[in-house]
Amino acid sequence: MEIILYLSIALVAIAFTVLVIYIARTLTAVQKTLLNVANTMEGLNKQMDGLTRETTELLHKTNQLADDIQEKSKSLNSVFHSVKDLGGSLNGLNQSIRKVSDSVARTTEQQSDNIAQTVQWGNVLIDLYSKWKAKKATEQSKQM
Repeated sequence: MEIILYLSIALVAIAFTVLVIYIARTLTAVQKTLLNVANTMEGLNKQMDGLTRETTELLHKTNQLADDIQEKSKSLNSVFHSVKDLGGSLNGLNQSIRKVSDSVARTTEQQSDNIAQTVQWGNVLIDLYSKWKAKKATEQSKQM
């Protein structure tokens, strides 16, 4: 029976040794996995730092661009006001030209009435002169 006891102890020792070997292998694999995870996390941290830097730079550039746009917009406001004033001036000029044109048209119409009257009087005078001349010619021909 002692042999069974020694064999049992030897079997337990062998089983324990096998268990320790498998646990050591598992722990080694876990250690390698954790090292890979640590390396990955370190690379991820570096990438995040770079991304944070780039994002910060992009935000600064965006703010500068927004400020520049705002300044240029303020500059354009004066241009728009000038264009508006120019439009008002052109509108006034158009109204003045329209008034002058209407005045010229009225004056021309009045003058054309006067001219027509003058032409009619001229025609009447020419007719009277022609009749007088014809009458004079007939009187001279009768006297002869």
